[in-house]
Amino acid sequence: MKYTFCVPCLMGVEGLVADELKFNKFENVVAENGRVFFDGDMSECARANVTLRCGERVLLVVGKFRATTFDMLFEGVKALPWEKFIGKTNAFPVKGYSIHSKLFSVRDCQSITKKAIVEKLKFKLGTNFLTETGAKMQIQFSLMNDLCHIFIDTTGAPLYKRGYRLAMNEAPIRETLAASMVKVARYKGREPFYDVFCGSGTIVIEAAMAAMNIAPGARRKFDAENWSFFDTSVFEEQREAAIARENRVKMPIYASDISPEAIRICTENIKRAGLEGLIEVSRKDATAIDYTGMTGTLISNPPYGERLLELEEARDIYENLGAALKKAPELKKYIISSDERFEDYFGKKADKKRKLYNGMIKCNLYMYFK
Repeated sequence: MKYTFCVPCLMGVEGLVADELKFNKFENVVAENGRVFFDGDMSECARANVTLRCGERVLLVVGKFRATTFDMLFEGVKALPWEKFIGKTNAFPVKGYSIHSKLFSVRDCQSITKKAIVEKLKFKLGTNFLTETGAKMQIQFSLMNDLCHIFIDTTGAPLYKRGYRLAMNEAPIRETLAASMVKVARYKGREPFYDVFCGSGTIVIEAAMAAMNIAPGARRKFDAENWSFFDTSVFEEQREAAIARENRVKMPIYASDISPEAIRICTENIKRAGLEGLIEVSRKDATAIDYTGMTGTLISNPPYGERLLELEEARDIYENLGAALKKAPELKKYIISSDERFEDYFGKKADKKRKLYNGMIKCNLYMYFK
């Protein structure tokens, strides 16, 4: 049985998610703002959950319809084939969002969606009581410009929760964003890779996982594995296939940070990721490194400085880093910052910029590769 699936993603990485899906031969890939759709059976759903690096989760599309009134929402939800997915005991909480739509009360939309599903299931399953004590099937709705999509979340804990980052520094970068920057840089493990503000190690870990073909979801579980409307063994099959494709060999990947605590956390996270001994970690001041003649790829997330004093300190770092990196004209540099004046202080206009979001913080990825 084929379905349509939706992969929500951070704003600015839709094209990367779409490229990832297309490269891996998923069918009918279509990108929209903040999400990408594809078609496939539940084995393809499992493969997406196990292998995707840049997407946030995988949602099964139950249906879509226009809804400008609560009656339209109720009838639209009720018309969907819920009995094909949800059994008498499944728990099915509802959550969602509304953007630029006449139905703007999320709480009311949640309540109406829930009521419509309950009524449909009671009729189709021939029961007056749904216990909701069994496996969870998280229902999600999205209302955008009055078009309502209804989903069931197959993933559970979001895909960026790889399982290796139990320890964090003060300014962590999400795993999916780190993976997106690695993808933008087209890093394949064939040249040296550096993160000189490594923090908790997320960027170097994602770079190593990409270079060694380690699937991010190969060692975790997903909500859909507890469902009953399909053969859930496809998840274990996809995990085993992904692990068989891994190539855990030492790469020229280097992580450094001025903070001893960051180095400790980075080292711990590398170990949790199963990459101990495969990434070189050292304590260094990024602005004092001798970059003379360095080649390869550098991706870093230096301090942003959200408050005034911190902003001044961050700009000093940008200025000193830019001066130090002038000694490595052949080194490709990818630096993410929320400071619109980053280029002024770094001392060079980027060859290209890409707007990305680190959580709720709007940033630019400044790229120097010419």
